[in-house]
This record gives sequence, C-alpha cells and structure tokens, in this order.
Amino acid sequence: MTPPRDYDSLRATLITRAEKLPRRLSQVASFLLNHPEDVALNTITRLAALAQVPPATITRFAKELGYSGFTDLQSVFRERLLGPDLPYAARLSDPNPTNLDQPTHVFGSFVQAAIQSLHRIDQGLDRTELDAFVGALATCDAAYVAAARGAFGLGAYSVYGLAKVGKRAHLIDNLGAMREEQAAAIGPNDALLVMTFGDYTPETVEIARNARAKGQLVLAITDNELSPVAKLAAHVLYVNEARLGHFRSQVPAMVVVQAIIVSLGRRLGQS
Repeated sequence: MTPPRDYDSLRATLITRAEKLPRRLSQVASFLLNHPEDVALNTITRLAALAQVPPATITRFAKELGYSGFTDLQSVFRERLLGPDLPYAARLSDPNPTNLDQPTHVFGSFVQAAIQSLHRIDQGLDRTELDAFVGALATCDAAYVAAARGAFGLGAYSVYGLAKVGKRAHLIDNLGAMREEQAAAIGPNDALLVMTFGDYTPETVEIARNARAKGQLVLAITDNELSPVAKLAAHVLYVNEARLGHFRSQVPAMVVVQAIIVSLGRRLGQS
C-alpha cells in the first residue's frame, strides 16, 4: 500500500477510511486533523499524551496507512509547514508546557492557544462554504441552534446575534428534558444549526441525525471532516481550535459566528 505523500491526500484518505478504522485509530485520525502543527513539531511521546493514546497506537495507525512508522507519517505534516509559517508555528508549539500554577502563565497560555487557532482558521476556512452558510440562513424562515456543554455559550450567543439582525432563532437547550419536543418544532422551511467539537455531544449529534432523516436543512460548525455531524449537514464550517488541557479555545469559533451574523444582517438589510 502506497501511503499519501502530501497533507491534502492524507486528509482525503482519512475521510474515506474514517468509518472503517477501529475506535482507537479513529481517535488518532481525529487528533491529527485537529492538531497538524503539533504533529509536525512534537515527539511521538508528547503527541500520545495529547491524544490520550499509547505511543504504540500512533505507530500502529501510521503502519495502517502504509507508512514505515511515525517518523514517515510525521514527514507529511512537516512538509505542510515548510515556508514562512514554520517559525511562527514552532514558536506556538512548545513541547514544554508553561507552569500553569500561576494565573499569569495560564492567561498567557490561553492567549497563545487563541493566536494559534486564529492563524489556522484564517488559512483554512472555506470562504465559499461560508457564503453558502450565510445564504442558507438568509432564506430559511427560522434558525434552531443545537449546542451543548462546551459549545453552549457559542450557541446561546448565536441565538442572540441572529435575533438582533432580524432572523427568528431558537435555542434547543433541553430545558426540562424536552429536547425532542423542542426539535419537533423545526418547520420544513427552517434550518438547524448544530455546533459540536472534540468529544461530540451525543445529544447534539442525535438532533442532527433526526433532522437529516426528516429531510430538514442541517448546518454544522465542527472541528474536522471526521466529526459525526459533518456528513449530516448540507453546509459545514470547520474550526480547528487549540486546547489548553481539557479547555478548548473558543475564540476562533466565536469569530466565525460573528462573521456569519454580521454578513447575514447585511444580506437581510439589503433584501
């Protein structure tokens, strides 16, 4: 088996084989797509700790794709970083984490995580899909937003912002354990906007799956092509967010949401 020798080919291979990979290897694949700079710049031991898998699992993953080992796989990610971005990315990927016992260090680490994420989203966001996303929201009657756990704040802000620019918006918040009843209110000309990252909230995935089965319009903001909601959505925006421990930087996702809201407001005002 000849392994992919460039990042785009590797990403396409992972998307194609995602459903056939064992759970542990699928976890590695998702980590690789979410943290390409980390993969290029860190040791296998460090990456295993970040991905929460044994180093042997990463090696097994590399060989599953046809590479001779981790170093061979890592060369694809290093090739992706060749050019002016390498010093910048290297500066942001410190293999020795800052002392997080001091609030000033925690603050600095979150700032660096946000900068890294913004740099990544500026390079990688599909602008054509962004325009289609705004167009879909402009033509729907109402937007229903499903976002829970770590994405809840982003979802709540989205409902607020959409309402402020004149789009009817409702948050599916499962208040009173009435998630199904709230989702049942989605009409044939409405849109469901789902937001989920990382561990993928099962309830959010379920809402998206049910809406797709009913033929309803699903829009998604998630982290990569292996996300369980990616194939359920008519339009998807991928936001790869840096993490500090268990906490995910929400800055890039908020920037994307604000761009959607402002663009939608302009489009509704013009019409």
